[in-house]
Amino acid sequence: SVITESASGTAWTMFLNTLTPKFYVALTGTSSLISGLILIFEWWYFRKYGTSFIEQVSVSHLRPLLGGVDSSTPSTSNTSNGEADSNRQSVSACRAAFDPLLSSRYTWVTGREPLTYYDMNLSAQDHQTFFTCDSDHLRPADAIMQKAWRERNPQARISAAHEEKTTTIMEGEGLFKEGLEGGQHNEDTNVLVYIKRRLAMCSRKLGRTREAVKMMRDLMKEFPLLSMFNIHENLLESLLELQNYADVQAVLAKYDDISLPKSATICYTAALLKARAVSDKFSPEAASRRGLSTAEMNAVEAIHRAVEFNPHVPKYLLEMKSLILPPEHILKRGDSEAIAYAFFHLQHWKRVEGALNLLHCTWEGTFRMIPYPLEKGHLFYPYPICTETADRELLPMFHEVSVYPKKELPFFILFTAGLCSFTAMLALLTHQFPELMGVFAKAFLSTLFAPLNFIMEKVESILPSSLWHQLTRI
Repeated sequence: SVITESASGTAWTMFLNTLTPKFYVALTGTSSLISGLILIFEWWYFRKYGTSFIEQVSVSHLRPLLGGVDSSTPSTSNTSNGEADSNRQSVSACRAAFDPLLSSRYTWVTGREPLTYYDMNLSAQDHQTFFTCDSDHLRPADAIMQKAWRERNPQARISAAHEEKTTTIMEGEGLFKEGLEGGQHNEDTNVLVYIKRRLAMCSRKLGRTREAVKMMRDLMKEFPLLSMFNIHENLLESLLELQNYADVQAVLAKYDDISLPKSATICYTAALLKARAVSDKFSPEAASRRGLSTAEMNAVEAIHRAVEFNPHVPKYLLEMKSLILPPEHILKRGDSEAIAYAFFHLQHWKRVEGALNLLHCTWEGTFRMIPYPLEKGHLFYPYPICTETADRELLPMFHEVSVYPKKELPFFILFTAGLCSFTAMLALLTHQFPELMGVFAKAFLSTLFAPLNFIMEKVESILPSSLWHQLTRI
């Protein structure tokens, strides 16, 4: 027993003494090679599938064994349709379009301008494009309007042509009616559509929503090919105010087509309708236990589709970011479009019980499907890289422009990269200074296993020598 105790006490020391510098060179070299191969595989897997292989295995296989269930909601959207859509569409230039939901120009009473000069200049260009012709300079009234549109200062515009003189929507509606009466003999379609649409929006703002819906439907029937004003988006918002969801679905069936341009209003309204079918009973805990039903999966996929089109909207709908007055022009898929949509549609999401909760639980899952949105989209063409610059021109200086969320590298890739670098450095040092690194390795291992040696000595002192002898033989 004495010999056994002595041998057990010095076994670890004898083992360390048998390790030669060549062993340490081989050990560190092998560790560096293995960690390097793991790093290469992890990086390839992340580039291909957008997630860490180690993380995926731990979440999909190990976590259920430990009693947990992944709370994420994977999307199984039709990738082939997305690739076809991506091939059909190219990354277009970041061109701002008029915000269809605005009924009148905002004025600011706190000393800060709600509109940038770039935004107002685009409006002036729109007015001159839609409502003027080469012979306008021959008519004094038209010449005055062109001068007023070019003025930067609101008071100068009012002095030139009484533009923006009205202070209420009712006053503006009265002027639009006068303009409509005088423009009935005008054959300019743009002028008539503009005035009628503005009158419909005035009715909507004044609470006469059913009247506004009728005016919009009549306008769309009268001018079915004139889509530059996006009147159907005004109609969608008005129908949502009436909670006429069947008619909303009918409008979406016509305009949410793969061949037609999309917008945040189209995509998020479609998501709202699908969320409405399941949101009142949706529970993340219950969904994680039993999985998603078909209707819930459809709602989640619709939310992912909307978020891919414009990823800035959810933070405004969830009130994670402050809203400001929307600009007169918006950039599709940009922060300006997100502000305009949330400004007019937040109330409709709040009205549907549980819709915002479902959005909160699922919207970030979109970024796991498209880890590199600037290079390749999932359902739409890649996210334009120029939106941030254009939005900074459209939005006021005091607003912090939202940018596309950047996907961070998974922890396991960073950890593997650090481990690979560390073992490679150890292998290099061991190769260059084998004797010195051997001394350091022995000292490190002795220190590392000192607590274990201490425990072994305590166990030897407590247990009877005969019992310890039998355990050693076993």
